[in-house]
Amino acid sequence: MNYLLLALIALFSTLASAEQVLPLPPAPPLAAKAWLLVDFQSGRALVQQNADNRIEPASLTKLMTAYLTFTALKQGRIKMDQVLPVSTRAWKTEGSRMFIEINRPVTVQELIQGMIIQSGNDACIALAEGIAGSEEVFAEMMNQQAARLGMKNTHFMNSTGLPHKQHYTTAQDLSLLAAAIIREFPEHYKYYSMKEYRYNNITQPNRNRLLWLDPSVDGMKTGHTESAGYCLIASAKRDPMRLISVVLGTASDNVRATESQKLLNFGFQFFDSHRVYAKGQTVSSLPVWKGSGKILKAGVSEDLMLTLPKGHYSRVKATATSRQPLFAPISAGQAVGTIQLTLDDKPVGTYPLVALEDIAVGNIFGRAIDTVRLWFK
Repeated sequence: MNYLLLALIALFSTLASAEQVLPLPPAPPLAAKAWLLVDFQSGRALVQQNADNRIEPASLTKLMTAYLTFTALKQGRIKMDQVLPVSTRAWKTEGSRMFIEINRPVTVQELIQGMIIQSGNDACIALAEGIAGSEEVFAEMMNQQAARLGMKNTHFMNSTGLPHKQHYTTAQDLSLLAAAIIREFPEHYKYYSMKEYRYNNITQPNRNRLLWLDPSVDGMKTGHTESAGYCLIASAKRDPMRLISVVLGTASDNVRATESQKLLNFGFQFFDSHRVYAKGQTVSSLPVWKGSGKILKAGVSEDLMLTLPKGHYSRVKATATSRQPLFAPISAGQAVGTIQLTLDDKPVGTYPLVALEDIAVGNIFGRAIDTVRLWFK
């Protein structure tokens, strides 16, 4: 992902946080300390409770361990078939394990499956040491990545989620991380849908019960410690909408599944997603000064999706506003204005309007003519 796209995603998140609060159907009561339901495409929080409260993430931490692992694969710093050493620290780690052994070769791909499906703490430490040299350095990388993703209330101390007083996050931050994995690494997201994994002659099931209960659920991750309670982040897709639920601090494995299912069903029952503009669609044609071309096609860099309570979308209006005057050179993807969406004249969201093409600087004669024209404009 390039820096421009990262900047746009950050801008979308910032602007979305300032959206007008719409009248919503009452959310179902959930037996959890904190919860959040987010529309994946738009990034819009649909309903929430205590979503910004700091909590202990337990094994939900492994989402960031996976994110850094997928990043290392993408950058070529590790390979799927690469064999990583198993340290005594990894072998002896407490909690859930995939049962790797010091003298038994284990590949990155096996460790990824052990981390995601079996929630192996030993797998996490082996990956952290293989990528960063030590788990301590890896934790620093986790925090750097959290800051880049906009996880403002998160701090990691380890790769596993074992309890530490300085190891915390929020439902909101976890939703950003879950969405980033789905968006940036679709080729690896498939591991979160696997129902079981066998390693070292030991078969362990995925702890996400919704994989068996709801065919629309295709991930993501469970977590549990005595202090954190039972937690679950789940993602479900019922075309054309994908929702991400974050349910934290429930009393049991069964409760975290039923409450997550309740939250997802609420979202799909009462909300609709609509594509306002398609990626690359011309939203506005803008005048350009001192360029090789005089008209710039502008639109959105990614599909602009809007999720609203059912029955509201027909009343949405879109207004494109450009920065004027626009001077060449202009590069495709460059922000050139905004698109404001309103519902019954109340703001719903404001999003970047970007150039869909390059326009180079015009010749000296054209630039001179435009200079004169600007004097009279």
